[in-house]
Amino acid sequence: MTKFQAEIDVMPKKEILDPQGKAVTGSMKNLGLPEIQNIRIGKHVSLEIEAENEEVARQKVDQACKSLLANLIMESYTFTIEAV
Repeated sequence: MTKFQAEIDVMPKKEILDPQGKAVTGSMKNLGLPEIQNIRIGKHVSLEIEAENEEVARQKVDQACKSLLANLIMESYTFTIEAV
């Protein structure tokens, strides 16, 4: 078994309103940073997984994202995996 590190980014889908991102975008103007726009706020998940190989680790992480870590109706996700 090999240990892998997965880094997962979960973001609201582009067509979904992101009220937190909109509020932060509005605050940028108050901070004198009006050139920063269209902020989207998501979450980052970091995890370790033991698996026979990288492909099995990818399948398990993908399953975890689809089952629990991301709401596929409103969110999309991407991830990277590397052996540690």
